[in-house]
Amino acid sequence: MRRTRIAVVGAGPWGLSHLRTICAEPRAELTWICDPDEAALASAAAMSPGVRCTRSPDEVLAARDVDAVVIATPAATHAELAVRFLERERHVLVEKPLALSRADAERVASAARLAGTTVLVGHLMLYHPAVEYLRRLLAARELGDIFYLSSVRANLGRLRRDESALWSFGPHDMSMIDYLVPGAALTVTARGASYLQPGIADVVFVNLEITPTDGKRAVMAQIHLSWLNPRKERRLTVVGSRKMVEFDDCATEKIHLYDRGYDRPPEFASFAEYLTLRNGDIFIPQVAMEEPLVAQLRHFLECISTGRRPRTDLASGIRVVELLASAQSSLESGGAPVRLP
Repeated sequence: MRRTRIAVVGAGPWGLSHLRTICAEPRAELTWICDPDEAALASAAAMSPGVRCTRSPDEVLAARDVDAVVIATPAATHAELAVRFLERERHVLVEKPLALSRADAERVASAARLAGTTVLVGHLMLYHPAVEYLRRLLAARELGDIFYLSSVRANLGRLRRDESALWSFGPHDMSMIDYLVPGAALTVTARGASYLQPGIADVVFVNLEITPTDGKRAVMAQIHLSWLNPRKERRLTVVGSRKMVEFDDCATEKIHLYDRGYDRPPEFASFAEYLTLRNGDIFIPQVAMEEPLVAQLRHFLECISTGRRPRTDLASGIRVVELLASAQSSLESGGAPVRLP
């Protein structure tokens, strides 16, 4: 079996994670590492002895032993690098966010159509087994009609100088919401603040109003994003008319399904009897765990070999960029709602 020859462009912390998974995958061969920073390149080279290293993406573009590329560079460079590699008809796995504007995301999509190669956007949470479990749960209408979603992605974490909490953390939660509640976002509202670095919001609250494709009532989603928080939180709650579910990625038991809510009896004598509280069992399913980055790489290789459309394709990448750009616009206008076309 011929292995897919992969180059990694970007040897920061996330690029090193990609190196690790590629080197452990028998169907892949790491051939090039690229990063303009000598120290980062040296760290990457130490993890993968014998692999070619360069500070210039031009060398990778010209190389004949590259079938696919992983782009794990700063967000502002994603679209430009993706277009350049697609023009050389390489398969591309581009980290989130796909671009910093809808126009740049569409440029990538146009280049991909001409290239005819596979493009996977690194919305990693969609390769998490717990998120896939949630998807099946919602598709089976186990929760009933979805009322709202609430997510928290917060930490006292590493400061980013090139992107805000919205653009760094937001793609994870927006891609999950887009995946779990298929439909069209109507409005986006965002408010935030820059406490540590001027002009770079480290705390952001985003509210989405979504019209689901099933024609039911609009669904509200609230997202809290911060790297200025006393403890690490990675939590998504989905509240439905029948049941509620919580996905806590920081917990050992990732999923808790609550048989809780309010019931409407068919007959009632007084308003007090109209809604009755149901406080049922809590179910903790056994979800077989696999590292999402490993699952994402395996899916990327399968799409390359079969021509299958990736789960996190360009269409999903563009939708998330549109949500992020709308949230950014609302943020800059002091929280004014932005209506999507």
